[in-house]
Amino acid sequence: MAGLYIHFPFCKQACHYCNFHFSTQIAKADSFHLLLLKELEMRYHFMDHSPLESIYFGGGSPSLLSVSAIASIISRAKELLKGSDSIEITVELNPDDVSPSYLQGLVEAGVNRVSLGIQSFEEKELKLMNRIHNHKQARDALDICTSVFDNVSVDLIYGIPGSQMEGWEKNLKIVSEASVSHLAAYALTVEPKTVLAHQVAKEEVLLLSEEAVADQYEYLLNFSEIEGYVNYEFSNFGKPNFFSINNSNYWRRKPYLGLGPGAHSYDGSLERNWNLSNNVKYSKAIKSSTLANSSETLTTKDLFNEAIMTGLRTQWGVDRNEILKKFGEHYIIHLETQALEHLRNNNLFWDGDALLVSRKGKFLTDGIAADLFILHLGA
Repeated sequence: MAGLYIHFPFCKQACHYCNFHFSTQIAKADSFHLLLLKELEMRYHFMDHSPLESIYFGGGSPSLLSVSAIASIISRAKELLKGSDSIEITVELNPDDVSPSYLQGLVEAGVNRVSLGIQSFEEKELKLMNRIHNHKQARDALDICTSVFDNVSVDLIYGIPGSQMEGWEKNLKIVSEASVSHLAAYALTVEPKTVLAHQVAKEEVLLLSEEAVADQYEYLLNFSEIEGYVNYEFSNFGKPNFFSINNSNYWRRKPYLGLGPGAHSYDGSLERNWNLSNNVKYSKAIKSSTLANSSETLTTKDLFNEAIMTGLRTQWGVDRNEILKKFGEHYIIHLETQALEHLRNNNLFWDGDALLVSRKGKFLTDGIAADLFILHLGA
């Protein structure tokens, strides 16, 4: 198995931009790890033949889990999935949950990497997003994390309504001064049925222009080069030897098992399945030793298009030989034909057998990938 993802679906409060599955009824969270453990017992055979490379606790806010709960999941996962002591084990942290004692407990539980969800150090931006922490808590949490862990990732968001380049520069400067090993930076998107979507529809919040968002991303690329971060995936920047194994395996389409409400799994071949995004129904199903999930069998078209999208977003690109081996000559001809215009415009380039997005085309990656998709199998 490439990876195990554990979704802990509870948060203290809802961020205005977030459409992930979670509940704010944290009183029900105390024993939730027992359900996750039971689902693990029920489903670990899903990935019988792949060695475990990473465990990732996401959410929601997995830093609401006790150290003992996290330790019990790690221990059982290693037993069932034959994980070595050297696998990457990450826990997402909210700044307001960070303390020296909690982090030391995580180390003793086997955690060797943390991902700190700061999103911004700017007070106005934190309030607009309804983040529960403030600037001081973010700075303090960052200091504590880097004093305990060598492998620390920070999440930031750019393109926030009302944000200025000066504020974005300050955010990145703080990250630089803290010498974190990894940075994940995402453009703010307006997701349906979120508070932010309602605010935008009512014109209570005005979005930045696409040009302004692109400028912030361009500054991020310049920053990463100067500071020695490798942009190994569109939104992920790591120092050498500190790329996220969990993230890299997703983008390289390796198998993973997802536990918890709303979690997705992929067998590395044709099957993808996902748990129901409903805590109550999930809990009832697991307690009765059944699964509340759905599945799909991916078509050749699905697999090709995903190979294009995931490949172009990474530093490894789309490998011509891999496409030929998995899909055949027809798909190579399609890829090369559809890529011609972007090659002429210098949005794409060939590096040996790898098709890569250029620096010029970086911000347009998703649109470029869509131009290369096969829309129907007769294409």
